[in-house]
Amino acid sequence: MFSVVTTDGFAGSGSLIDEMVHEGARRMFATALEAEVNEDIAELAAETGEMGRRLVVRDGCPRPRSVVTPPARLRSRPRA
Repeated sequence: MFSVVTTDGFAGSGSLIDEMVHEGARRMFATALEAEVNEDIAELAAETGEMGRRLVVRDGCPRPRSVVTPPARLRSRPRA
C-alpha cells in the first residue's frame, strides 16, 4: 500500500501500520541524535576556555531539519 506524504511529513490518510512505522522511525531518529549529542558533549567535557568554563555545553535548540526515510519524511528538532 502506498500513501501520499504531505509537506509536513505526515500521511493523513495512511493506514495504522503507516502511522506506526512513521512514529517508530521518528523515535529511532530522535534517539540516535540524542545519543550523538551526548557522546559529543562527553568527549569535549574537559575542554575549557580561558575563564575556566566548559567550551561545549547543552544549551538551546537548533533549527528543525527534515530527513527523508522510505516510510516518510521526518521532522526533528534536536536539543543541543
